[in-house]
Parts: sequence; C-alpha cells; structure tokens
Amino acid sequence: MNRQNAHQFAGCTAVLTGAGSGIGRASAMLFAAAGARVIACDISEARLEQLANELPDHSLATVAGDITDERTVQEVIDAANGRVDVLGNIAGVMDGVLPAEEVDDETWQRVFDVNVTASLRMTRAVLPLMRGRGHGAIVNVASEASFRGSVGGVAYTASKHAVVGLTKSTAFMYGPEGIRTNAVAPGAVDTGLDVSWRSDFGVSRTGPVLQATMSPPASPEQIARTILWLASEEAGNINGVILATDGGWSAV
Repeated sequence: MNRQNAHQFAGCTAVLTGAGSGIGRASAMLFAAAGARVIACDISEARLEQLANELPDHSLATVAGDITDERTVQEVIDAANGRVDVLGNIAGVMDGVLPAEEVDDETWQRVFDVNVTASLRMTRAVLPLMRGRGHGAIVNVASEASFRGSVGGVAYTASKHAVVGLTKSTAFMYGPEGIRTNAVAPGAVDTGLDVSWRSDFGVSRTGPVLQATMSPPASPEQIARTILWLASEEAGNINGVILATDGGWSAV
C-alpha cells in the first residue's frame, strides 16, 4: 500500500463507526489523510471533538450517538448527503468473557445490538446509495473469536460469528452490482475496548489458551491500514473475505 498517496480516496465519502477511539479513530485519520470525506460516528461527543481538532484541514463530519438507535443511523445518512463510497462497521463491545451458563440477557442483547444489528442497519442504510452509483466497499470488523470458541465469552463469540455471516451474505448478494463486502479479523489490539473479565470460570477456561497462543497486540493503525486497503481499488478483486490480521494467531 502506498502510504504517501493523499488522493487515493479523493472525492469519496467514508462512513466509519466507532471513530472516536481505537481502530475506528485510526481509520478516520487514515481515510482523511487519503483524501476521503469522513463521516465519523461515535457514542462519545468528546472523543469526536478531539478527532475533529486533530483533523482541522480535512473534510470531516461527526455524528455523536448510539449506533443501535435508528435515529443515529439516519443522522449518519443525512450527513453523507447522498453519497457513501465506503462503510466501515468498526464499533464493537465485549462481554466480560461470560460463558453460556452465566451470561445475562442484557449483556447478550447489548453485544448483539452493537456488534451485529447496528452493522446490519448501517449496511442496509448505505446500500441504496451504493447501488445507485454502482460501486461501494463495506468493511466489517470480525475477530479471532470468529474462528474459535476460546477467545471470548459466548455473546462476543456468537456475535463475531454472526458478523462473518453478515459479511458473506452481503458480499454474495451485492457483489454483482459492484459492491464489495469484506471483514478484518483482528487478534489482540491495543484499543480502549473494555476487556474486563466478569467470570472466574471464563478466566479459567480462556486464560491459559490465550496466554499460550496469543500473538503480541497490534496497534490500531495496523488494523486500520488493512481496512483502508480492503476499501481501496487495490483490493478490487476481493469480496466476501474474512481477513485475519492477528500476527499469525489464527495459524496456531
């Protein structure tokens, strides 16, 4: 990838969720540097203000709100002003590594609302705009937990498996119309995501496996560069792929 290409996404609009921190923030910085107009969405208005202060010379619109709320989705679409070339469904939450016996309905629902349903709603909202132009790129964020059961709790693991299904179905359905849908599957990443462990049993089961197999954490920018590449014309023949970006963890 050409790190110096400031015009790679010139004239394009990129919608990015979770843009106030971690992978989402790093992605917003990279897409802006590559010439895109960025619609940055995050639940924290303060984090979005900080992002805007760091990108004073770039085209950036911010939407503060909960992406599980249809009103926030509509605000994002309104800010896009009729054009979305790239959608990055990056926002996500974890589940405290709660196993099936211990997970409560509230945790299960919140994890699925953010990790799956919000991604579907954002995808559903941008597809008419992409279909109208005959092209588009959607990049979802899956996880190492999309491939195995030893990374997180039952809600997080199930939600990231569902992201794979969302990605592959969308890729199949809309690929012939010029819309590519792929996902990155990070391993450990240095982000602000809540990784607190709420279950002693979950710790006893996943802890030893993670310690024995997990690769060193990636930086948010490393994952963001993969997202940028998947959205670019350089990846124009890639559709329906779940790309592990885990430092080799998935090879174990």
